[in-house]
Amino acid sequence: MTATPTSEGIVLQTIPLLPSLTASLAANHRTVVLSEQDDPAAFLAERGAEVVAVVTTARIGVSHELMDALPNLGAIVHFGVGYETTDVARARSRGIDVSNTPDVLTDCVADLAVGALIDVMRKLSAADRYVRRGDWKPGAYPLTTKVSGKRIGILGLGRIGQAVARRLTGFDAEIVYHSRRPVAEASYRYVDSATTLAAESDVVVVTAAGGASTRGLVSEEVLTALGPQGFLVNVARGSVVDEPALVAALVAGRIAGAALDVFVDEPNVPAELLGLDSVVLLPHIASGTTETREAMGDLAFRNLHHFMAEGTLLTPVPTS
Repeated sequence: MTATPTSEGIVLQTIPLLPSLTASLAANHRTVVLSEQDDPAAFLAERGAEVVAVVTTARIGVSHELMDALPNLGAIVHFGVGYETTDVARARSRGIDVSNTPDVLTDCVADLAVGALIDVMRKLSAADRYVRRGDWKPGAYPLTTKVSGKRIGILGLGRIGQAVARRLTGFDAEIVYHSRRPVAEASYRYVDSATTLAAESDVVVVTAAGGASTRGLVSEEVLTALGPQGFLVNVARGSVVDEPALVAALVAGRIAGAALDVFVDEPNVPAELLGLDSVVLLPHIASGTTETREAMGDLAFRNLHHFMAEGTLLTPVPTS
């Protein structure tokens, strides 16, 4: 990450980010880390008008309050593919461009989705705990569920959903999907609702975008349709699933299991799930490889630097 230094306007970094990204921002722009200010509110009151761009994460985004404190803000750059924590429509109404880092994390998220699916169906993590506890000595591990040949529903057939589907065809899986609209280039069968998808699938893999339009999309009705032999894998956003309904279904055995990389109130995980061997719990690590995070940081920096130099972003988020 190298570029020509510029002194035009402040780049506001909401929190510490990837060290290489933080270093590049500091070396090439007048960068201020808001969370490191002794009095962030005072800084914004005194120097908010100097800020022309914000670099943030999908988890933090840019709140209405922060946006309003920056009257000359021109760009919001997200480190990550998600941007639902930023009101994009509101930003654009003020002439603020918004970017994210698509594509560079697709493979790692898809890899983890498939790994988590295998884990929860074959109970690999639970079997590891079984061995470590010494339970293998008294008796054999209970039988689990075959992965190959299953019908797998993809909820959200975007870049990541398609990458998951491609991988699972290697398991002789039958792929069905539901998205807001059919995907023209997809050869998989489209169904018209999340409930229908669940009813027709052995496993539902959630790869839909977060935000208001998908909040609670995996509802109690969807979980009931998935049924006691069905599994859920979520590598999207916790908000896409009705978490209390999912917890209740898992505790009662109304679905067979779930592999979850995301939760509604991270890093807080519902306590009821912690003792269930039917659940694989991951700390939001789908994109958490060195290679992918560095690629995300590089793209975030290039977005920011291109805006500062040219006034435009390389990967603006799509209009809905």
